[in-house]
Amino acid sequence: MNINNIEHIGIAVRSLDEMIPYYEKLLGIPCYAIEEIKDQQVKTAFFKVGQTKIELLESTNAEGPISKFIEKKGEGIHHIAFATDDADKALKEAGEMGLQRIDATSRKGAEGLNIGFLHPKSTHGVLIEFCSK
Repeated sequence: MNINNIEHIGIAVRSLDEMIPYYEKLLGIPCYAIEEIKDQQVKTAFFKVGQTKIELLESTNAEGPISKFIEKKGEGIHHIAFATDDADKALKEAGEMGLQRIDATSRKGAEGLNIGFLHPKSTHGVLIEFCSK
């Protein structure tokens, strides 16, 4: 698999309304995009820090994956996303390496990217996402 760079770091938060101003002040840069991804039950906010983005994730459903994550672990780093030339190919190769995939093939994510996740049980506790255009 061809990993190009860290695409973004996902951070689970309870409230974008509260956390966007916090991160704007902390990072000294504005949030450049807010987007809802209905099928993933999440609303996102993005900050560009050099070549990498910070993605804040707020659940839009009390039973959604971000709500469950926050309930279990609290707010904080949710996942690390790696940019690759082909998310489907990266997922396939990860499966061939014996890694457990949450997604066998990519799906549409924020900013129009193709995304797919590896299960943290097979990646030493880190939820890993592959992203491609």
